[in-house]
Amino acid sequence: MHASAVPPLTSPPRHDTLDAFRGLAIVWMTGFHFCFDLNAFGYIRQNFLGDPFWTSQRTAIVSLFLFAAGFGQAIAVRQGQGWGRFWRRWAQVAGCAVLVSAGSYWMYPKSYIHFGVLHGLAVMLIVARLSASWGRWLWPAGLLAITMPLIAKSGHFALGMPEFSSIFDGKALNWLGLVSDMRTARQDLRTEDYVPVFPWLGVVWWGLAAGRWVQTERPRWLSGASVVGVQPLAFLGRWSLTWYMLHQPVMIGAFMAVAALR
Repeated sequence: MHASAVPPLTSPPRHDTLDAFRGLAIVWMTGFHFCFDLNAFGYIRQNFLGDPFWTSQRTAIVSLFLFAAGFGQAIAVRQGQGWGRFWRRWAQVAGCAVLVSAGSYWMYPKSYIHFGVLHGLAVMLIVARLSASWGRWLWPAGLLAITMPLIAKSGHFALGMPEFSSIFDGKALNWLGLVSDMRTARQDLRTEDYVPVFPWLGVVWWGLAAGRWVQTERPRWLSGASVVGVQPLAFLGRWSLTWYMLHQPVMIGAFMAVAALR
């Protein structure tokens, strides 16, 4: 075969709309973490674990990221992405999750991140890939996943067996999210971030379902040039994992430098 007959290796086309969606989540997350760091270094006093003003923002930010992840999987499947490319991307996410655990252990040894957003995403990406063919069933599956913590809490209460609850509340299985009380789980686990499979898998499934629907029923929403004003957000969205990994070390380093000069 002549070299000219070999098709060029090209990356799948990007969708500015989805990238801008990720970019919006990045900007919001960076602002949230900046405030978190202000609190950690004593410049402000806020309850990030209990104040609804902050907890609701965290829920919204995580939801944006995971919805976009599910949406992106729908696009990848539609584009014919093979398992090889999937596993390469998955390895990046999983590797970064390990680095997050190591870095948070250095910063917060008593409350390090053992199952945060990247850990959860690594698990949920595999589930999303395996369930991508479920079609419309992804919508009720997502609803069930979101309500699973409430169902589990009712089960813990109905059984009234502390030894049963301790199994799912402990670190061995709390990553599932089937704890006895989701509202206090993060405080009880003493961790800086906690994104268990349930209920968050439901958000990924809804993103996957929405991605399938948009590509079938509203493809124009993803095609064509995006509005000029959202290009900066789209650029950020293309580097979402890199930004996620670097923004906190940079900000924390800046705060430490300022503290050293005081």
